[in-house]
Amino acid sequence: MSQLLLLGVYGLANGAVLALAALGFVLIYKASRVVNFAQGELLLLGAYVFYTARVALHLPLLIALLLSAAAALALGALIERLVLRRLLGEAPIALVMVTIGLSALFRALVQLGFGTAPRELPKLLPAGSVALGAGLHLPLDRLLAIGLCALVLGAFSALFRWSRHGVALRAMADDQRAALAQGIAVSRVYALAWGLGALSALIGGVLLSDITELSPNLAGFGVLVFPVVILGGLDSIPGTVAGGLIVGLVSQLAEGLCPGASQVLCHLLLVLLLLLRPHGLFGEPRIERV
Repeated sequence: MSQLLLLGVYGLANGAVLALAALGFVLIYKASRVVNFAQGELLLLGAYVFYTARVALHLPLLIALLLSAAAALALGALIERLVLRRLLGEAPIALVMVTIGLSALFRALVQLGFGTAPRELPKLLPAGSVALGAGLHLPLDRLLAIGLCALVLGAFSALFRWSRHGVALRAMADDQRAALAQGIAVSRVYALAWGLGALSALIGGVLLSDITELSPNLAGFGVLVFPVVILGGLDSIPGTVAGGLIVGLVSQLAEGLCPGASQVLCHLLLVLLLLLRPHGLFGEPRIERV
């Protein structure tokens, strides 16, 4: 029982980080209908940007976090402005191939600049454990990671619900033509979506590198983003949170009980869900009249 509880805490922590990374994917898709295959590499790049600011430049923690966040927002906006905007009106496969190319480029840049060996990042979350009695100790950093992810996801939800930019994002997601008719600047909304997507990936990458390790293998964590967003519903933010927690728990329990079976089981779960509910747990089927 204690082993299952411990695996559950690890799974919830991984799932919360997955939900953060998948949130950026959903934001980009909702606003621009672009399937971003580079989301895992944005997570990887964000972690190394923070490493550069904190370790290589020896900046204080708060300044390093603010500088990394600004860099993530700028990178997302630049990707939209310099790459994606030039492909508006092109076939969807062109956009998909561009994001695949960006993922390969970002991974190559990280390996070129930092190599493939793991790097040591100063711990952000305190080590230690929380005793629950009966010899059960839960890792403190994982519990704090769950709490921080919940705070960040809550902040993003508040932004979408009450801010002017959040209303513009939701309007573009619901009906782009109606949003245009109301005077919403499409280019700004697209850039904002990509910037927020990169920012969520940065936060997820920093937390993930803190509770695991900082290495190019972090990009592999992004592979689980796709089961998360499809499980929850491709354009559903609450579904993203639920999907992240489900995938995190399933993968961690599978890895603990049968090492090596985590990704197989997650993708098997995804296939079964698509057969039973193709639009995901929280997604709504769209009916188009022709």
